[in-house]
Amino acid sequence: MKVWGVSVSYYTGKLESYLRYKGLAYEMEHPFADQERIRGLAGAVQVPILERDDGRWMSDSTPIIQHLEKEFPDRTVLPADPVVRFIALLIEDYADEWLWRSAMHYRWSYEHDRELLSRILADEVTTHVRAPRFIRRHIVKKRQRTLFVLNDAVTEETREHVEAGFFNAMRAMQSMLRERPYLLGNTPSIADIGMMGPMLRHFGQDPTPAAIMRNEWPDIAEWVARVWNAHATAGEASLLDAIPSDAGPMLKEIADTHMVQLKENTIAFGNGQTHFEMTVQGCHYKKVPVSRYRVYCLERLREQFLELSLEHQDKVKALLPHGEYDLIWHDKVAANSGYDVERQAPFNKSINVFE
Repeated sequence: MKVWGVSVSYYTGKLESYLRYKGLAYEMEHPFADQERIRGLAGAVQVPILERDDGRWMSDSTPIIQHLEKEFPDRTVLPADPVVRFIALLIEDYADEWLWRSAMHYRWSYEHDRELLSRILADEVTTHVRAPRFIRRHIVKKRQRTLFVLNDAVTEETREHVEAGFFNAMRAMQSMLRERPYLLGNTPSIADIGMMGPMLRHFGQDPTPAAIMRNEWPDIAEWVARVWNAHATAGEASLLDAIPSDAGPMLKEIADTHMVQLKENTIAFGNGQTHFEMTVQGCHYKKVPVSRYRVYCLERLREQFLELSLEHQDKVKALLPHGEYDLIWHDKVAANSGYDVERQAPFNKSINVFE
């Protein structure tokens, strides 16, 4: 397999963690010098993109992993118990779509982080641009900070809360890791793989959050290394068959953050808006950009819930008594993204997630 990705990319790190665990060989290429061809084949130059040796192209880390699980089912990262599997996918969605804002803030708001990452990205994604390196670095810094920080409602008023999201995630993870090496068992699940998106390449490597993790949350730093070094062997995965009580803080955090964003984003999309406001844990965010892809995320959560038996649906509801979770099983907010209607992902033409 060929992974078209970037060495410091959120979702490339997530996919690499999965491929390493499953023992699936791959080589890495940077797509931006060949972006016109790749956009035509994959829909968007949004890393990671997986090119198969049979000519197929796969986009979007979540459906890529779910499809590869069907091809390579041994030592699955998808829990056998339907309720545990649904909760694992919910945690993955939170890691993908909520923690992104905190991760990008730390990378591009702090000068030391911004200087280091602009060097790396200038060398990996802009070498095809005919301009001196210092100009390419300046372009990278301005683009990333504007697009993923200033234009994503990170302001002086919201900054403290954005950073608290990082701490709350680590605190919730630590609760789940006291009794076992991985979040939902003795082997990694899709919940661990999802959390590797923010925790590996951003919080675990960017100078400012990495120092916080290493000095104040060494258990999480150890977990990052453990997942990165995990190797699947023959046999069944050792995952839980019930959600433990220590997952409570994680599920509460997801209710108070990610579910609020999914709701307000979906309402705004349905109204044809380009931006929306939301109040999360008492912090008011203004001019949050509407994401069509996050409407699709809510659609997928609803579909996965409806695939459960009535008994398992009731168990999920009992685990999720907080906040806006009923958004998943009630259609009080219409979610119609119009994206991947025939559910061909990861073989469909992808869209830019943050547009």
